[in-house]
Amino acid sequence: MAVPTMLALTSDALGRPEAYDFRHVPVPEPGEGQVRLRVEAVALGYVDALIAAGGYQHRPAPPYVPGAEIVGVVDRVGPNVSGVAVGRRVASWQLLAGGGLAEFALAPADALIPVPDYLSSVVAASMLLDHLTAWYALFDRGGLKAGESVLVLGAGGGIGSAAVQLAAKAGARVIAAAGTPLKRDYATALGAEFAIDYRAPDWRDTLRATLGGAVDLVFDPVGGASFEPAFRSLAKNGRHLILGFAGGDVPKLPANLPLLKNGALIGVDARHLFESDLERAMAIWSAMFAQAADGDLPPRLLRSYTLAQARPALTALVQRDAVGKVVVVAAGVRTA
Repeated sequence: MAVPTMLALTSDALGRPEAYDFRHVPVPEPGEGQVRLRVEAVALGYVDALIAAGGYQHRPAPPYVPGAEIVGVVDRVGPNVSGVAVGRRVASWQLLAGGGLAEFALAPADALIPVPDYLSSVVAASMLLDHLTAWYALFDRGGLKAGESVLVLGAGGGIGSAAVQLAAKAGARVIAAAGTPLKRDYATALGAEFAIDYRAPDWRDTLRATLGGAVDLVFDPVGGASFEPAFRSLAKNGRHLILGFAGGDVPKLPANLPLLKNGALIGVDARHLFESDLERAMAIWSAMFAQAADGDLPPRLLRSYTLAQARPALTALVQRDAVGKVVVVAAGVRTA
């Protein structure tokens, strides 16, 4: 009997997008505690490009299929799985396992995230990591309150734009920092009170003049040259959230600055939340999916690709001037 096959974007060695190509590979069978998903949508972010290239702190073993933010329909259930029905639409975040850029993917049954019937698979996928990370950073780690001010670096990117949305919705004063006019306009459309060019040499002067003082919270997925000036922009008792180093360099901070500010430098690792407190992660996903389904959290700008365009979608992740969340969408799936 012929073994059923599927189309997948894969490579025998981690590398740049051009190292990946489409192959017909066997359709995977779910093992114990797993389900198989018929993939409907896969969101991609900068971390996916890092993992695919072998530049992330943890390296998956090849052959590797990229794509960790998956929404699909349960197609088959493995042994010793209960409470999961075939035909149910769910999401799965599997940072290192990946597997999403294929027609079918395996997922652990005990970490499936229900997707409301009235929320599209594309929108759900687009929120899966960005909004979880931003929510966890702003509220769980940063303790953001209504009326406080927050400076969002990289505000035109995936996590940054989610932070702009969530902070503005929570009643904070949001200052968006982004490197192009298009990204700054995008951030203000999402709810930022004003936007600044953090590549300009006098951006801190612009921030102080426009805000009328210092900021309570810095949301920083960028690092690099903007890190220390952003920390220096904190008010007393301010908090600087570190989410990554998209700017390239891992910066250093003089130890006297947190003392002078009576401030805190706080790391944010969504993977740690997922692995150590799945119940809390599930509560965040449930709340944000409900808000999106009810229209309280409008969808961000999306850049949709077909599965056949998955390699260009990966390439788009390293083109940092573009705006919009990259989502690879299966044939026949509605995009809104």
